Amino acid sequence: MSASDDLFQRALLRIPGGVNSPVRAFRSVGGTPFFTRSARGATLVTEDGRELIDFVCTWGPAIHGHNHPRVRQAIATALEAGTSFGTPNPYEVRMAELIHEMVPSIGKVRMCNSGTEATMSAIRLARGFTGRDKIIKFAGCYHGHSDSLLIKAGSGALTHGHPDSAGIPASFARETVVIPFNDPAAVDAAFAANPGAVAAVILEPYPANVGLILPKPGFLDHVRSACTRNGALLIFDEVMTGFRLARGGVQEIERITPDLTALGKIIGGGLPVGAFGGRSDVMDHLAPLGPVYQAGTLSGNPLAMAAGIASLEMLCEGDPYSRMQALGRQVRAALESACREKGLAARVPQTGSMFSIFFTESEVSDYAGALTGDAKLFGRFFHACLERGVYLPPSAYETLFLSTAHEGGAIDRACEVMAAAIRSL
Repeated sequence: MSASDDLFQRALLRIPGGVNSPVRAFRSVGGTPFFTRSARGATLVTEDGRELIDFVCTWGPAIHGHNHPRVRQAIATALEAGTSFGTPNPYEVRMAELIHEMVPSIGKVRMCNSGTEATMSAIRLARGFTGRDKIIKFAGCYHGHSDSLLIKAGSGALTHGHPDSAGIPASFARETVVIPFNDPAAVDAAFAANPGAVAAVILEPYPANVGLILPKPGFLDHVRSACTRNGALLIFDEVMTGFRLARGGVQEIERITPDLTALGKIIGGGLPVGAFGGRSDVMDHLAPLGPVYQAGTLSGNPLAMAAGIASLEMLCEGDPYSRMQALGRQVRAALESACREKGLAARVPQTGSMFSIFFTESEVSDYAGALTGDAKLFGRFFHACLERGVYLPPSAYETLFLSTAHEGGAIDRACEVMAAAIRSL
């Protein structure tokens, strides 16, 4: 028995499913997960000593690769002063200033401890600010596991065949209106069916928890206009896309200003973190200024803030986004070429350092399109890559991530491996 197999058997006795986040369990691709001993740059080292080129990147945060020396040094420096204080600390102020500089729509920001906390709190704030209850979300968009938002979700909920979750009261679900992404008419119809009742529309502007789906031209503008006309807030969930595709996220690329934005992942440099922010008049409805309560013992933790500041500051140096766009295009070209040679129908959406592969002939512009992909074929592709030393997300419905650390030999080797894996199918 391998070291990872032994650890997994022990984990099964004390951890539900043997994992602390469902998609790690390999249920949708088969087999058992490996355990990681260490990581550096674009490489994971397993407990069995295998080196794997990593396209999960901690599910997004590792935009500079794993264990970057500047991030590590920032944590070490902060650690000298202590791990947590229960009082405000200087790192929180610098982080808030930096977020505003990079994402101008965020006039004020509140730190929290996860993306789920960020989206949950943004929804509560939107309801408190507007005095309304209904939320519009899009099928396949995943906004964390809070009750209001785990309705027709993506990510692990989709991977394991349960787009809805047990344990959510029907009364909660009735307050969430779910419509197809990339469908302007559905947006208008949802507002028309709930006049004066919609507090907010929340969406991933580039949905990335059902594979990667890109918006059709004009769709995000339509959503923005519909919210404005109907007095609802627009919430961009940029937990994944924030700072990954541009310094100002998707809202910079698309030139659309949401009212609130949820953030996470990169702003923690690999440590647990979340944040939500936006218009100052809306944010001032939060306690202690306003009636909407939100709190967190470890919010603004100095170690997480120090790591995140280092990560963000590096993104402001040079042009890392153009470099990662080039890496993304290289991977997409390699996958598309290999699929053509093999005669496999495939769609490979890619933007910047994010991409995915759907084994389907159909256009993938929404949740229904994503479900036309051959998940079993993806499972075979996943294991063919893993056997050859490349680690992909263990699900047909997740996005793959690149980092600046993939430049050079890592990306060339990974492209060779993925092309060989496709030829082996």
